[in-house]
Amino acid sequence: MEVCPLDWRYGSEEMRKIFDKENILHTRLNVEIALLKALRDVGIVEPKDVEEVEKKVDEVSSKEVEELESKLGHDVMAMVVALAEKSGESGKFIHFGATSYDIVDTANAIIFKQALQLIANKLTKIMDILAKYAVEYRETIMVGRTHGQHALPITLGFKFANYLYEFTRSLERINDSKKRVLRIKMAGAVGTMAAWNSKGIEIESAVSKYLGMEPHIISTQVAPRDGFAELISDMAILAATAERFSLEVRELMRPEINEIGEGVGERVGSSTMPQKENPVTAEKITGLSRLMRSFVSAAIENIPLWHERDLTNSSAERILISHSFIILDEILESLLSLLTNLRVNTSRMHDNLLLTKGQIMAESLMITLTLKGMPRHEAHKLANEISRQSRASNTSFLDECLKNDKVKKMVSEEELKRILDPKYYLGQNSTLIERSLSYYRSIRYIMKEI
Repeated sequence: MEVCPLDWRYGSEEMRKIFDKENILHTRLNVEIALLKALRDVGIVEPKDVEEVEKKVDEVSSKEVEELESKLGHDVMAMVVALAEKSGESGKFIHFGATSYDIVDTANAIIFKQALQLIANKLTKIMDILAKYAVEYRETIMVGRTHGQHALPITLGFKFANYLYEFTRSLERINDSKKRVLRIKMAGAVGTMAAWNSKGIEIESAVSKYLGMEPHIISTQVAPRDGFAELISDMAILAATAERFSLEVRELMRPEINEIGEGVGERVGSSTMPQKENPVTAEKITGLSRLMRSFVSAAIENIPLWHERDLTNSSAERILISHSFIILDEILESLLSLLTNLRVNTSRMHDNLLLTKGQIMAESLMITLTLKGMPRHEAHKLANEISRQSRASNTSFLDECLKNDKVKKMVSEEELKRILDPKYYLGQNSTLIERSLSYYRSIRYIMKEI
């Protein structure tokens, strides 16, 4: 019986496969094999026994382990018993000296690496699209908005470049967390390696070599949960950045703005209103992002455990880890679809730029008057008064400026037309876009493997 929407609705097949119970089981079994090889290397286990156990790994199924767990009440022990029974005499040293979370946390690190690579691949595709749009629309002038109000002119390319910068920072942030999260934990019951006597560090080093991951410097019975909390937090930040873009689309898709929209194709917007084109993909991103943020609280709550460990983290992480990755995967898949099919209405951008009849250029007037000698606060007051008059009389900002004696005294009509033209008030638009693109390239091509 399927009761969780992640089973059929959200997440890609490739991400769900990573968190499939069979993959988790066999990742844990592979950790057990790495431990056996390490025990062989230090002379505790015979090479032939390692070979025999390794042959039996694929015969262990999750169904079999679950049946044993129902009797034993312990999932890792059930897995160990299942493998040992199949291995006969050769299985006597399986799990020797290890505690359950040596296996679980080391397997977690391997699974995290697989999942993070998928996340990085999809995030990189998103960045590539944003970079393309930043270049394509670098001269497409539109309204820049603050508080939902017309502020100053920007370009659509500048808007995309800002999102490119933020997504690039997320890739960099997640990559940086590797050194704290993608580590094996192989240290025994309370972290002292007591069962292996003086060979603990040597065994840990061998496991590390076989699995291709550095070990934690020190641990208790579990790997420190601050790394888990950091990773989930970084993923939630990425989800929130995706939501920020989805909010942009939702706002700019409203009919009264209509500058950007989802490419809906033949999709039905409403069961009763045939004309509707709803931003459902963007809204899904928002909804799932809320879930991602809620996971951060649970991940942080899992940091404080009693002494060398308790079991309070375990049940939470069974849900937290898989759901975080699968939901973020769905968010990124949805964002890729949104970006790939994005509709851009440049003519509406131009119309909206004219909506306030030039008032959007009030700062430009203020700056010019200040540079010509008027105190800045007086120039601000004058530009504000002219804006109010323009709104009250429904006339253009330029016409009101041309009526104002103070303005006419300091600025010619020809100069006034230039300073009130949005295309001459874009500041360092192109340079800033290029800075964002350069940063993206520096991170994009360094981090081929996360």
